[in-house]
Amino acid sequence: MTQPQDSPEPNESTFIAHLMELRNRLLYSVIGIFVVFCALVPFSNKWYVLLARPLMEVLPKGAGMIATDLASTFLTPLKLTVALSIVVSIPYLLYQLWAFIAPGLYKNERKLVLPLLVSSTLLFYTGMAFAYFFIFPVVFHFFTTNAPPGVTVMTDIKSYLDFVFSLFFAFGVAFETPIATILLVKIGFVKADKLSEKRPYVVLGIFIVAAFLTPPDAFSQILLAVPMWLLFEAGLFFAHRLKSNSDEDAAMSRDLTAAEMDAELDTYEKQNPVSRKKRIK
Repeated sequence: MTQPQDSPEPNESTFIAHLMELRNRLLYSVIGIFVVFCALVPFSNKWYVLLARPLMEVLPKGAGMIATDLASTFLTPLKLTVALSIVVSIPYLLYQLWAFIAPGLYKNERKLVLPLLVSSTLLFYTGMAFAYFFIFPVVFHFFTTNAPPGVTVMTDIKSYLDFVFSLFFAFGVAFETPIATILLVKIGFVKADKLSEKRPYVVLGIFIVAAFLTPPDAFSQILLAVPMWLLFEAGLFFAHRLKSNSDEDAAMSRDLTAAEMDAELDTYEKQNPVSRKKRIK
């Protein structure tokens, strides 16, 4: 007779349960993206026309965009639709992430993580919108008006998509600067006062990061670095506010010493003479 197999250890069972939960959340995320993609894919060409509008509006009369690869006329709008499906699905994806990590968090951690997830999503969308409505017109107007005489600006649709993708990603990440600043202070990795003292080095680091995130031109670097600098200052301001609030809470929650308790009692008895007489009796 075969011996029954030993039941798995509790830790092993918990680990397997976490893996199963992670698999389910990933599956739900993929299904959500696929559903959004199916809804958007019939309008792939329209999405590309909308994306190309900032460039098309500043191109010289008679100029346009070209496709140097035959397949890119189909694949480039399709690639855009896939990326757009992921961007549109970000709130749903973050909900799946929250549903996976929330059971393992303490109550105070949940109060911190959920607002951070919501605010980081909104800031990422804000960064992309800022790039589309403000940065793209300025950058494309600068590039098209500074072309050498006799040169017609006609960019390839695939190159254009890669260029705007890099800018979208750069500005979306850059607008997360306040969240990153607050988190670094909140977890105790760095103090808000120290960040204020090291501001010149932080600004230098911001310009270096902007150089890596943007295309290789100083104009795009400056357009990204300046908003990052302002967002860093905003994050630093709120970090100082959080620090002062936490210091007040810590002071209120601190246990009183014997001397402080006697002082509090004396103050109370001075305000309430009847209580003092009863205590003396």
